[in-house]
Amino acid sequence: MTELSPNRWATVWQSIARRGDGSDWLNRLATLYAESHRHYHTARHIAECLNEFDAARQLARQPVALELALWFHDAIYDTHASDNEEQSAVLSQRCLEEAGAEAGLQTAVRDLVLVTKAHQDSPHPDAPLLVDIDLSILGAPTERFFEYEDQIREEYSWVPEDVFRTKRAEILERFLARAVIFRTSWFFDTREKQARANLRESLKRLRG
Repeated sequence: MTELSPNRWATVWQSIARRGDGSDWLNRLATLYAESHRHYHTARHIAECLNEFDAARQLARQPVALELALWFHDAIYDTHASDNEEQSAVLSQRCLEEAGAEAGLQTAVRDLVLVTKAHQDSPHPDAPLLVDIDLSILGAPTERFFEYEDQIREEYSWVPEDVFRTKRAEILERFLARAVIFRTSWFFDTREKQARANLRESLKRLRG
């Protein structure tokens, strides 16, 4: 399994912190993302998101806030809960308060983490980019996309098969019904076509 990068964390911490070295927070995040009930929302997901961010970093208005939001956006993850994003946002703020980061940065990171709850617009200018990064798995190569679909099913293994298929199909149908899945030109140009093909194929399998 991909691990969180200590060097990358140290770099972003040094760019915002007035105290501490951030190692305790890295260990806390690593522990959270390694929880046994996770199969997709793991350190690998964070690493994949950060890789996507690196490719599109030039689009970010507040790149440091966006990167920190990616580190924290799934820190709290429980498929039985409905407030994971809110709890993750609170955790990000605690971390940045401990680091002595500026209040404006704390607010920006919190707001960006909350955007991932419904993948909808926010006043923050980097919200569309964050959402596209988080949803980039939808436009991944077919093999990786269906590995992701299997991992989501494992995370919801407690849901009966017929219920899962129905609810999952409803979610995927909502994405397909959008005029565009990806709001930024970068991700639209590179992922939109593949995402729609993946979603249509997944719906066939769910209904099969």
